[in-house]
Amino acid sequence: MFEGSLVRLRALRAEDAAHHLRWRNDPEVVRWAAAGDPCFGPVTAEAIGLGFDTMLRLSPRESAVFTVEDLAGGRVIGMADYRDLDPHAGVATLGVTVGEREFWGCGHGSDAMRLLVGHLFGAYCLSRLELDTWSGNERAVRAFTRLGFREEGRRRAAVLVEGERYDRVLFGLLREEWANPA
Repeated sequence: MFEGSLVRLRALRAEDAAHHLRWRNDPEVVRWAAAGDPCFGPVTAEAIGLGFDTMLRLSPRESAVFTVEDLAGGRVIGMADYRDLDPHAGVATLGVTVGEREFWGCGHGSDAMRLLVGHLFGAYCLSRLELDTWSGNERAVRAFTRLGFREEGRRRAAVLVEGERYDRVLFGLLREEWANPA
């Protein structure tokens, strides 16, 4: 368990599936978290159950999903994860989703990401972390930039949201940039 100023990250539990089901069936959460990707949602309870069986068995040497809880009230508000951890290349990909709308724009996602980055650089011999979002998610772009991630590229017009094309924005953060922020 990791605690920040606004949130705690804890291990995923089977009972968290109900939250994931609700978030992945909320069109606004799907829009912002996954640019409306139909693979993210909507989903059935059975699909969430199958996914949770897999997530609960993940090896932390490769990937993990954490539950994000609000420190003030202990409420489950989201998830943070890392995947594709490659110890040889020293790279991992990460992400965060705040599923409870009333916590959007309040710093909870940034705090969760800060905890996750600190954990990954502290526990593993990684040289870089990667993530991406879509250019229409300006809140995520600002949050990642404030945490020290740098835009490293764009896949132009790679995302389709409600009939409009957006860029996929790729970000990276090097260990030395995290240890010595500008």
